[in-house]
Amino acid sequence: METYAFLANIAQTWGFAAFFIGFALAIFYALMPSNKDKFDKASRIPLDED
Repeated sequence: METYAFLANIAQTWGFAAFFIGFALAIFYALMPSNKDKFDKASRIPLDED
């Protein structure tokens, strides 16, 4: 049972770290000034008429 607790602790710690790093990278990507034009175009797609 000791091995399970050790592995569960590692999985929880590194899982949280991986989630946090991924979340931070997603926020960084969304807020990069070079992506502004791309996101502005995407936001107007529903309003464009065919």
